[in-house]
Amino acid sequence: MFSLFSSLGRTVLSTARRQPQPLTVFSRARNNLAPRQVKHIKRHKGRVPIPIGGSTKGTTLAYGDWGVRIKGNGARLTAKQLETAEEVIKKKLKVIKGVKVYLRVFPDIPVCIKGNETRMGKGKGTFEFWATRVPIGRVILEIGGTPIREELAREALRLASSKLPTKMEFIRRSTPPRLGNLVLHPPRAPRPTLDQPPIVDVADAQPNV
Repeated sequence: MFSLFSSLGRTVLSTARRQPQPLTVFSRARNNLAPRQVKHIKRHKGRVPIPIGGSTKGTTLAYGDWGVRIKGNGARLTAKQLETAEEVIKKKLKVIKGVKVYLRVFPDIPVCIKGNETRMGKGKGTFEFWATRVPIGRVILEIGGTPIREELAREALRLASSKLPTKMEFIRRSTPPRLGNLVLHPPRAPRPTLDQPPIVDVADAQPNV
């Protein structure tokens, strides 16, 4: 009987060892903007996506009243760049109580680099830092939580944009969405022509009794 339980225990332990466990990454360049657990520590380099499908998701504000989005070419933003830009905004707006900074992207892609003058082969390089690939038109940072003057918000976001490696633009709640290099403005009402009389409301046309 004891041998049955011991063999059963060995079977359960061997099955548990075969299941892949998520890896916890500890590196010399680890900061706050890093995933806690990852399944694969090394990934392909990939390319910055190009929005050609017609979706405008992530190109308008969702949480704050002011923000910045990419106007130039898409880029790969590192965790250090995003953290620096967020710290610049918090330092500029620390005099305002209740202000919140929303980061709309998160660096979850591990970047591996091999040393200079290294022979080809010998496997992939070692992990260096975390990054994220952001296409054109994507919102990066938002400011909200409390009413903020536009001049102050514009200056804080300008300082944060200078820390990022691409051209940014200042947006507000009324800013239309963006699809690549095209800004999708809402359609305007057609103007009345000479052949077509202007539209008059029936309630306004009735005389007052």
